[in-house]
Amino acid sequence: MAKRTDTGSPAPHIADSHGLIRVHGARVNNLKDVAIEIPKRRLTVFTGVSGSGKSSLVFDTIAAESQRMINETYSAFVQGFMPAQARPEADVLEGLTTAIIVDQQRMGVDPRSTVGTATDANAMLRILFSRLGSPHVGPPGAYSFNVPSVRASGAITVQKGAKKTVKATFNRTGGMCPRCEGRGTVSDIDLTQLYDDSKSLNEGALTVPGYSMDGWYGRIFGGCGFFDPDKPIRKYTKRELADLLHKEPTKIKVDGINLTYEGLIPKIQKSMLSKDLDALQPHIRAFVERATTFATCPECEGTRLTAEARSSKIGRISIADACAMQISDLAAWVRGLDEPSVAPLLDKLRHTLDSFVEIGLGYLALDRPAGTLSGGEAQRVKMVRHLGSALTDVTYVFDEPTTGLHPHDIQRMNELLLRLRDKGNTVLVVEHKPQTIAIADHVVDLGPGAGTAGGTVCFEGTVEGLRASGTVTGRHLGDRTGLKKDVRKPSGALEVRGADAHNLRAVDVDVPLGVLVVVTGVAGSGKSSLVHGSIPAEEGVVSVDQGPIRGSRRSNPATYTGLLDPIRSAFAKANGVKPALFSANSEGACPACNGAGVVFTDLGMMAGVSATCEDCEGKRYQASVLDYRLGGRDISEVLAMPVAEAEEFFGSGEARVPAAHRILARLADVGLGYLTLGQPLTTLSGGERQRLKLATHMADKGGVYVLDEPTTGLHLADVEQLLGLLDRLVDSGKSVVVVEHHPAVMAHADWIIDLGPGAGHDGGRIVFEGTPADLVADGSTLTAEHLAAYVGA
Repeated sequence: MAKRTDTGSPAPHIADSHGLIRVHGARVNNLKDVAIEIPKRRLTVFTGVSGSGKSSLVFDTIAAESQRMINETYSAFVQGFMPAQARPEADVLEGLTTAIIVDQQRMGVDPRSTVGTATDANAMLRILFSRLGSPHVGPPGAYSFNVPSVRASGAITVQKGAKKTVKATFNRTGGMCPRCEGRGTVSDIDLTQLYDDSKSLNEGALTVPGYSMDGWYGRIFGGCGFFDPDKPIRKYTKRELADLLHKEPTKIKVDGINLTYEGLIPKIQKSMLSKDLDALQPHIRAFVERATTFATCPECEGTRLTAEARSSKIGRISIADACAMQISDLAAWVRGLDEPSVAPLLDKLRHTLDSFVEIGLGYLALDRPAGTLSGGEAQRVKMVRHLGSALTDVTYVFDEPTTGLHPHDIQRMNELLLRLRDKGNTVLVVEHKPQTIAIADHVVDLGPGAGTAGGTVCFEGTVEGLRASGTVTGRHLGDRTGLKKDVRKPSGALEVRGADAHNLRAVDVDVPLGVLVVVTGVAGSGKSSLVHGSIPAEEGVVSVDQGPIRGSRRSNPATYTGLLDPIRSAFAKANGVKPALFSANSEGACPACNGAGVVFTDLGMMAGVSATCEDCEGKRYQASVLDYRLGGRDISEVLAMPVAEAEEFFGSGEARVPAAHRILARLADVGLGYLTLGQPLTTLSGGERQRLKLATHMADKGGVYVLDEPTTGLHLADVEQLLGLLDRLVDSGKSVVVVEHHPAVMAHADWIIDLGPGAGHDGGRIVFEGTPADLVADGSTLTAEHLAAYVGA
C-alpha cells in the first residue's frame, strides 16, 4: 500500500480566495466613482464628516445590492408582491453576502408591539407558562395579548396529519383583553373639546375645525329637525344630545337636496381620528391631540391580558408580572427556575435575557411599547435578535450603534460587535466615536467634506494608518477638550422637587439658569425622565428632541424652516408673476406627480415603492416654471443647493434675500451646511432632525433650551462647532440644558448633574452635582472615571 507523504502545506482552496467585498465605480447620491475593497469576516468602520457619503456607500450601495439579489432568488409569484428595487449605480459589486441591516429606525408601527414581541422573549415566556403555570389556562396563545378568544359554531373541519375531524363548535382561547383589545389603554373623546354647552349651535357652540354654521354643516344641522339649533346644548334632552353626538347615518332632505346626517362623534372618527396624525393639517392635528384622551384599561389594568391569563402563575409570578419586571430582575428569576422538562427552553430564554443585560438594556421591561424606544435603544433591541443567531458568514450593517450610550456602555457594545465578527461574520459599522473606531480591523474614511465636497475615499487601512493620514478624521481622532478653567456663574435656578417620573426616586435638584448645564449618566439612569418629565414645559422652555418631525413626505428643510416663503417671494418679484407658481404644492406643481418629484405606488400590506417622476425628472415643477430665474438659477436648482452654497447665493448680488439668508445662517450654525434645501425630511437622521429643530427655534424668544444628545451623528470635527453654538446661546442670555454622553461636551459644561449609579431601578438618583473639575476630582462615579481618562487627569 502506498504511503502518503506531505511535502509541505497544501495549496489554499480556491473557495478561500473570495475574501473581499469589491466595489468599483459607485455613484450613488454624492459618491464619485468610489472604488474600495473591504475584507470579509472583519470589523470595518466607515468614518467621515456628516454627509460625506458613508450611508450612501454602506446602506444604499452594498446592503441595497445584497438585498436586491436575495429578493431575486424568490419565485416570480413571490417577487410580484415585493417592492422592485433598482440596482445601485456602480460598475462592479462583487463578493457580497447576505446583508442584515440593524439601523436606528423606530420600532413599533403596531400599537401592540412591545420589547418582548420584537424579540423572541415573549414567545418563550408564553410556552413556559403554558407548561408550568398553575392553574393551566390553555396553550401558549392563551397568554398572548395579540390573540383574541374565539368561539364559532357550524361545520368546521380540523385536520391533523391524515385525520380529518368535523366539529360543530370551535373554541380558541386567547389572552387578549376584550376591553382594550391588547393595547393596555382605552381612548375616549373629551366632549368639552367638541362644543361649548352654554351656547346654541347658531351661536357657534361647535369648536371642531371646519364645523361652522356658515357652510354645509350649518344647513344640515339646521334642517335635520332632530334638535333646535337656537337652544343651548346644555338644555338638550338625552335624545337630542344622542342625536347630535351619536346618530347613525340618516338620509334627510334640506332645501330640496338629498343629504346624509351623521352624529358628530362617528363623523369626527371617520374624518380625523382614523387618519395618520402626522398627515393632518397642523390645526386639525392640534384639535385631535386635544380632544382624544387615553387612560389605562380598567379591566386589565394596563397588562393587556385577560383575567384568566393573569391568574396562571409560576410560584407567585404571572406572565404579566414577568413582563413588567426590569429585564435584569427577570433574568435572575428565570435562572432560579429548575425544571428538566423545559430545560432547553429555559437555556434559550436565559441567553436572550442575558443578551439584553450585556447590551446595556437590562433596565427595560418586556412590556415596554416598542414605539417609545429611542433610536439607539431600538437598534440594540434588534441586535439582541442576532446575538443568538445560528447564521454565520453574513454581513451585519450597523448605523452608529453607540448612539445614546454612556462611555461605560460603549465598551460592552464593542465586545458584542467583536463577538459577531468572531462568529465568522463581516461587520460594517458607520460610526463617529473614537472608542469604536479604535477596535476596527479596517477603516474607510470618506470625505473630505460633505455633500458635493465629499463622496471620495480619503483613506483606507488600519486605525494607526488613519491617525497618521492627515485626513479630517485622522487629525481629530486624538482630540481632547480640556476642562474649563473659568465657569459661568448662574443667574438663578429652576427648582425640581420630588421628581418621580419612571425610575426617578423623589429627586430634588436645582438646575442652574444662565449657564451650560449637562445632565449625564449611564443609559437608563433617568436623564430623559428628569429633563423632559420634570422640567416644567412652561412658556420660555424650548425642548428640542430627536423625535420625528411632523410633516408629509413632501416636507423638506426649506418648507419646515419657513425658508421657502421669502425665496418664493423673491422669485415672484424678480419675474413679475405669482409666488404660488414656485410652490410644488400649488400652481407650479408637476401634474404627473402632483409636485412630489416621485410617483408612489401603494402595495397594500407591503412597503410602498417610489420611482422618480418621468415628466419632471424629480424636479417637482412644471417645465414652464423652470423658465423663471433668480440670479441665474431656477427654483429646482435652488432647492438642490446645499445650505452652505445657498447661504452664499442669497447673501449678496442679484439674488440677495436677507430673510432667507438669516434662516440659512442658522442652519449652517448648527452644522447642517451640507443638507440640500429640498431633501425630504423622512431621510434625515435623528441628530439631523434635532439640529434642524434647533435652527428653527433659535429665532424664538425662549429663555431655556433643552437638548437631547445634540452630538448624535456629528463628526469629531463638528463637535467643536456645536460647542461654539451652545456658548453663543448661553452668552446671548439663554439657559441651555443638554442631555449628553460626549466627554467633550461634559468637559465644556459650566455645571454637571450626574444620575445613577446604575440603570433602571439601580438608578434614578443624583450621584453628583457640580463643575466638571469637581467631578473629576471627586472620582466616585462612572462618569467621573471616564471624564478623567478623557481629559488626561
